[in-house]
Amino acid sequence: MTFVEGPVRVSVPATSANLGPGFDALGLALSLRDELVAEVLPEGLVVEVAGAGADEVPRDESHLVVRSMHAALDAMGVRPPGLRLECHNLIPHGRGLGSSSAAIVAGVTLARALVGGGQLLLSDEALFDLAADLEGHPDNVAPALHGGFVISGREDDRWYAVRCGVDPRVTAVVFVPPTPVRTSVARGLLPESVPHADAAANAGRAALLVAALGGQPEHLLTATRDWLHQDQRGPAMPESLELVRALRGDGVPAVISGAGPTVLAFGTADTSRLADLCPEGWTCHALAVESSGVRVL
Repeated sequence: MTFVEGPVRVSVPATSANLGPGFDALGLALSLRDELVAEVLPEGLVVEVAGAGADEVPRDESHLVVRSMHAALDAMGVRPPGLRLECHNLIPHGRGLGSSSAAIVAGVTLARALVGGGQLLLSDEALFDLAADLEGHPDNVAPALHGGFVISGREDDRWYAVRCGVDPRVTAVVFVPPTPVRTSVARGLLPESVPHADAAANAGRAALLVAALGGQPEHLLTATRDWLHQDQRGPAMPESLELVRALRGDGVPAVISGAGPTVLAFGTADTSRLADLCPEGWTCHALAVESSGVRVL
C-alpha cells in the first residue's frame, strides 16, 4: 500500500440540521467552509489549528479529525508512520452549525485521499456509513458530504441519504451567539415521548418543508414550524428562542440551527435588513445554500 506524495487539501461546508420540523432527518449545507491539509510524515503527529476553536481543541490523537482519519485508515487496512494535520476553521464550534460533522467528514476524506487507490478501498457509500457511525446520526454528515439539502436516516442496519433540490431563490442568514451549547445538554432537555397530535403536525410540516425548499418558498414560514424540540430546549438557549419568536412574528421563517444556539432565518430576496435584528454581541452571516459537499482541492 502506498501513500500519495505531498499534502492533500480538503474543504468542507457548515451544515444546519432539523430546519424546524425535520428533527434528526433534514440537513442543509451552507456556504461557510473549513479547509484542512494533511500529509504523511516519517513519524509522529503534528496538529496545527487556526480560527474557530483554536484555543479549545486538542493537538494530539484525541483531535476529532485525527480520530476520524484513523478510523478511515483502519477501514482501508493501512496506517501511515506519521501525520501532519493543519486546520483552518471558519465554522463556529458548539453553535449548531455542524462543526463536529465537518471535522469527521474532513477526516475520513483526507485519509482516503492520502492513500493511493483509496476510492477503491473505501467507496463513497462506505465513507458516508463510516462518517455517520462516528457521528452517531447522519443529518449533518450527509449534507457535509453531498452538499445541498439532504433527507437522511437509518433503516434497519443501514444509513441512507437522499438529496433534494433547493430553489435558487432560497438563502439563509445565521445569527451566532457568543456562548456555545453542548449538543448533549440540548438533547437532554427533550422529553421521552410526545403527544400524537404534535408528532402528526411535525410530520406534515416536514413534508411541506421539502416542497417549500424545492420550489415553493412562499410556504417556508408555515413549513418551518416545530412542535417537538425547539421550545423544549428553551432553558438552554432562551435568547435564541426569543430571537426565533421575534423573527417569526415578523414573518421571517426562523429556526434553531441543529442543537443550537445559532438561529437560522430563510430568505428569498434582500436579507440585509435582517442584520439589523442581530442581538448585541452576536455575529451575523448571510449565506447561500452550498451545492457541493466536501471537496478535495
